[in-house]
Parts: sequence; structure tokens; C-alpha cells
Amino acid sequence: MKHHGEYKVVGGKLVVVDLDTSDGVITEVSLNGDFFLEPDDALDDLNDALRGLPADASHSTIRNAVTDNLREGAVMFGFDEDAIARVVRRALGHATKWEDHEWEVLSPEIIPITEQVALDEVLTRQIAKGTRKPTIRFWDWSEGAVVIGSFQSLKNEVDMEQAEKHGIQVVRRISGGGAMFMEAGNCITYSLYAPESLVDGMSFADSYPYLDAWVMEALESIDIATPAGKIGGAAQKRLANGAMLHHVTMSYDIDAEKMTQVLRIGREKISDKGITSAVKRVDPLKSQTKLDRMEIINVMMDTFAKRTGAKPAQLDAESRLAAKELAEAKFATAQWTARVP
Repeated sequence: MKHHGEYKVVGGKLVVVDLDTSDGVITEVSLNGDFFLEPDDALDDLNDALRGLPADASHSTIRNAVTDNLREGAVMFGFDEDAIARVVRRALGHATKWEDHEWEVLSPEIIPITEQVALDEVLTRQIAKGTRKPTIRFWDWSEGAVVIGSFQSLKNEVDMEQAEKHGIQVVRRISGGGAMFMEAGNCITYSLYAPESLVDGMSFADSYPYLDAWVMEALESIDIATPAGKIGGAAQKRLANGAMLHHVTMSYDIDAEKMTQVLRIGREKISDKGITSAVKRVDPLKSQTKLDRMEIINVMMDTFAKRTGAKPAQLDAESRLAAKELAEAKFATAQWTARVP
């Protein structure tokens, strides 16, 4: 049986492989692409490393076979062992590309923060069960909140006295990463729900630029090109049953002074920078683009749709109810919020 796979390394070269398999084993291999490899005949090492491997070999098995078989002193430019493993897994149908999936886009609707984080769990589990198409969902909310990472210490991250003073609700999400200061209208947040095959063999760090490349294209189209400040951050959760949540929040019109009063870690981050005000560390989308927040979100949704073929969809009543019930049972409870005191 013949197989063909392609993978464009983020910031690197295109890697292509043509394979033949028989009785569950890779029998013939032709690795090719616009990469660079020295010496030239080291390409034989790469092909030989793949020949004879099981057709269901894991990413790490393929990567290690390439590493072990590549002659000493050989150098790969624009690709590496992980890229080879990824393109082989794609060719054999174990890893997927964006275009392999039927995507849906859920536009923003105002939902309480506790239900927003509950929806992340509900929709990710639907992906795992195969009852939901891969989806990107943009958030909207009306209250002030801090959403902390799954493993963060509540007392170390949040000044609860200041949070109460400013009417800021504290909620814990299921993904790791840092705290997000999220007053209504001050940031742009989206969640991506997909099969883990989309990031097959990728570390969390490597998957971020891959999953967010479309965002960079959207931001470039509205002239975001500045070295000043931090626009946003990402977090991720991969379930054991094969589904993935990728979550991103970007500053739009953040009240940085209030943020550093509420977030203890914000004070720590600027303490060794010689900075007296966190405002100097924040470079929100509003000041750079002069665009309304919803205009930016529309550009992002359009860009995602053009790149993936995603279709607009509506959040169904059953999922909304499930999120409401899960919020009440888990995400709105003190037990969950303070699970890491």
C-alpha cells in the first residue's frame, strides 16, 4: 500500500515522504523536500532508518530510529528527527493536518466566567467521544475575573483582598499556565478543541507556534508589528483519551494598574525590571490597531476560516446546560478554586 505525507516545519522547510507498506511494515521509503542535508548521501541513512519499522510505530520510535541511524557528523538544516517522525506518522494516518478535519467556529456570546471554563471541559470531552467536530470558540463575558491555571497556588497568585475590593471573581481552569486578568472587554480569548492527532509527537512548547500560526497571520493583517510589551499567553490541556484543549488570551484594553494590584505574580514579574508601573509592560491590541475589539475578533475568525475551511456554528443547548451544571458542581465551588491553596 502506498502512502504520502507532507509537513512544513514551523520556521523551517517542507518535509515530504512517500512510503510503501506491506503486512504492517514499512517496506519502501523516499524522504524528500526543500530541506538541506550534509553530506548528501546521509539521505540514505534517513531512508534506511525508516525501512522495516512497524506501520504503527510511535513518534518516539521513529525519531529514535532516525537519530540512531544518522551517521556521525551529518547535519540537518530546516528539519530534524521530530519533523521526519511527524511526516511519517501523517503519511500513515496517525497524525493529522488542519485540513484533515471539518472545523466549526463559535462566535462570542456573553456567558458567566465559571461556565466559560466549564465549557472548555465539556467541549474537549465531546471531542474525545467523537460527538463534536473540531472547534474554535471565542469567549465573551460581563464580569471582572481572574482565571488561574490548574496548578497555581491561589494565595500565591491572587491578592484576594484586592480582588474583592475591585469586584474580581477568581476561577480555576483545567489547563495549566499562568493567571489571566479578564475584565469585560479588556482582552480577546479563544479556545481550540481538537483531536490530539493534530499535535502528534509535539511537545507543548512546540505545538504553540504551530497551533497559533493562523493568529500571527490575522495580527499581521491588522498591522500588529511591535517589539513592545506582551500581547498574550497560551495554555493547553491534553486528555488521556485523545482530545486537546488549546487556550489563548490576548490583551485588548487591559487596566494594568488594577491587574498588578490583584495579581501578586504581576508585582514579582516587574520587581527586578526597574519598572515602577506594569503599564509599561503591556502593549494592548487597542492601542496598536485603533480597532474595536469585535473588529479584531472578526478578522481572527475570518482568517481561521480561510486557513481551515471552518464553518460558523451555534453552541447547542445541551452543551450550555452541561456547562451550567458543571460550573455549579465544580468550577464555581471554593473547593475547586482553592484546590491548590
